[in-house]
Amino acid sequence: MDLSTTYMGLELRNPLVASASPLSHTVDGIRRLADAGVGAVVLYSLFEEQLREQAELDARVADAGTESFAESLSYFPSAADESDGPAPYLSLIERAAAAVEIPIIASLNGVTPEGWTGYARAMQDAGAAAIELNVYYLPGDPTIPGREVEQRYVDVLGRVKDAVTVPVAVKLGPYFSSTGELALRLAEAGADALVLFNRFMQPDIDTEKLAVVPGVGLSRPVDALLARTWIALLHGRVRCSLAATTGVEDSADVAKYLLAGADVVMTASALLRHGPDHATVLLDGLSAWMQRKEFGAVDEFRGLLSTPSGTDAEQHERAGYVANLRAANVRAYSAW
Repeated sequence: MDLSTTYMGLELRNPLVASASPLSHTVDGIRRLADAGVGAVVLYSLFEEQLREQAELDARVADAGTESFAESLSYFPSAADESDGPAPYLSLIERAAAAVEIPIIASLNGVTPEGWTGYARAMQDAGAAAIELNVYYLPGDPTIPGREVEQRYVDVLGRVKDAVTVPVAVKLGPYFSSTGELALRLAEAGADALVLFNRFMQPDIDTEKLAVVPGVGLSRPVDALLARTWIALLHGRVRCSLAATTGVEDSADVAKYLLAGADVVMTASALLRHGPDHATVLLDGLSAWMQRKEFGAVDEFRGLLSTPSGTDAEQHERAGYVANLRAANVRAYSAW
């Protein structure tokens, strides 16, 4: 059974990629993921705030002079002691790239175009096979135009592409007025892949404590529906790879994403929930399904259930919407 695939020009042994999570905080964790069979690993994200803090620390040290180095560090204890800062992150890339034979994809999480360029190049120099840009930007100001939000993604991509030669992926959120048009713009701006979709923090409210409760949780299979829909629509329509992420729990979820047109399927929640060895379960299940359906290679069925080429996507989606509602009404009437 041939599970090999290509993602952003990278040759992978299979389409299962471990997305950014605490599992990639150490070389040992990365090695466990590789041993379990994943085709690539996306490291946990280095945040723009960490880069800014490091720059402030460097400026403080420069102003203080070498004799006052220790004293200057005391002004930034979190930066001095942070094990996840820029320097340890670059070291992790270098050590991980040497420890495993699968591609290591670095991840940058931020908002503004400034300050990313130098670190993106440093990640490449440390051995990252590619870089994933996680532009976590949810505008809270209601006066910000939608086009300005979209342009920020394009600007960040442009800055990083100018600085590196390795492939660059952009991780998108689902909240755009025209996701397809933005996908085309990013592909034209040089994105080597689009990762669909980022999951934004959605806090809840505790009515007894009268407090806001953090809303960061593991994904569930139902969360995959929106991403699968857009991957099916974009497959064959954008000149870049498509990565699916969120909602992967079992091998059927992996197969569904591939049938929709994904080049790779990323997972973090399932690996956190069941452990890194769950990757082996997912891959074995995918192989068994392929054998049962008489597919000899992933390329034989990738995009098989995507939106047909040459069709009017709007009419196709509208027809599906109407048909589903009618079917739901029939079921509800029958149950009643």
